[in-house]
Amino acid sequence: MKKKLSLASSLISTEIDGETILLDIESENYFGFDSVGSDIWRLLKKGKTLQQVYDSLLEMYEVDPKMLRTDLLEFVDKLAESGLVKIE
Repeated sequence: MKKKLSLASSLISTEIDGETILLDIESENYFGFDSVGSDIWRLLKKGKTLQQVYDSLLEMYEVDPKMLRTDLLEFVDKLAESGLVKIE
């Protein structure tokens, strides 16, 4: 959880009504995040580590810590698989 993520340089993002839309200009693929995914993305854009993102989300949402950890790691894995982030 102390790993840092770097965002792909080929991304353009915008927020609309609390949701984030990404365009990967290299692959021309679009991605959309709901409000929770948007909160995670905002924190990652600020250069937060996974642990810092986790801690922030615990403060923002009433959620079981174990469930949050599992969901966060799955979300980040999907981001990495899609080429949106690199795990360092």
